[in-house]
Amino acid sequence: MAKITLGELAEINEELAWVVTLGLRIDELGKGTAKVTLPFTPSQLRPGGTISGPSMMALADYAMYVAVLSMIGRVELAVTTNLSINFLRKPPPSDIQADCRLLKLGKRLAYGEVWIHSPEGHGEDPVAHATVTYSIPPN
Repeated sequence: MAKITLGELAEINEELAWVVTLGLRIDELGKGTAKVTLPFTPSQLRPGGTISGPSMMALADYAMYVAVLSMIGRVELAVTTNLSINFLRKPPPSDIQADCRLLKLGKRLAYGEVWIHSPEGHGEDPVAHATVTYSIPPN
């Protein structure tokens, strides 16, 4: 069972203007896992008609934030220390989804991976893969 609720995450999101602006939606919340959707808007497109890298990076970062909080509870000052992403395929102009899972949780650092999919464009084949490290503040 997650140590944070969807209601608590919604309260935190009120202070995260970029999450609200992007319309990020938590589809599933588990213990150390999260599934998050980035609804498509034309402002996310880059030349060539594909979803921009910064949009996918924001999705990956937020999915990891949710997964970390699912394990440590409402520790809002947990922050990204590293995000590495590989873009594998061009997602078409459509919603994209992140599937995140923590791989290691320590006292000060959390490390996980995020697979990003474009169900309308590539089905189950990922369009990007990210690894993300979060710093957890001391109690």
